[in-house]
Amino acid sequence: MPSESAYYKNLKRLMPLALLVIAQIASGQSIPILLRLQRSTAEAAIDQNRQSMGNNVWDAATGDPRDVWKYPNTAACLVVYNDGKYAFEKREEHTLGHPKIKSEAGVLAADDLQQLKSILENEDLKKITTPKAPELPADTQVVREIETLDAQIGHEGTVQRFTFLKERVKTGALISATSSLSTGMDTYLDNGAPYKKTLNPLMKWFEELQKKSKSTLKESKPQYCVPMNIR
Repeated sequence: MPSESAYYKNLKRLMPLALLVIAQIASGQSIPILLRLQRSTAEAAIDQNRQSMGNNVWDAATGDPRDVWKYPNTAACLVVYNDGKYAFEKREEHTLGHPKIKSEAGVLAADDLQQLKSILENEDLKKITTPKAPELPADTQVVREIETLDAQIGHEGTVQRFTFLKERVKTGALISATSSLSTGMDTYLDNGAPYKKTLNPLMKWFEELQKKSKSTLKESKPQYCVPMNIR
């Protein structure tokens, strides 16, 4: 089995495009981006074996993937500029191809902006780069759930970017190549685990902003959140 999922390869190809889109959106603004953060999740709604022995689970599905997989997915993304202006967007796609988008924009309070800048200047956080993709176990049957965290941080003329990937996979031997999946165990793979303590202050700050924005979100067109490219 390949050590890197097709999804992760697609993700790495997608991120430069995503950042370009953000840059184009921001091109009308003279203020640089301080932070761009997106947390996304996707979950396989059905558990059906379309994996050939020894093949990657994402490569093995044949035909229209909507016939095999349904991917309820969500994304929460934030763009903050150096002057404190920000845009928060939430994307929910419970029916494939029909996302629901809500967003809000505002200006951070001076204390909140200073707290964010202090968090982003943490020396340990500034050292983070995208780690190697998690290796799928040889007996992987199904990737049940995927969670990604994508970050772009501005540091006085330089830009730091990193992506973390967490997967929940079902493992266990197949009874036969043509049989249904055997009962297996869920295994969690997370290449961001070593950085959780360092990222904790930033994620707490992000979650607090989400709570504050919950009551002011309004339906809108997609601008900031990048849909997950699972295939």
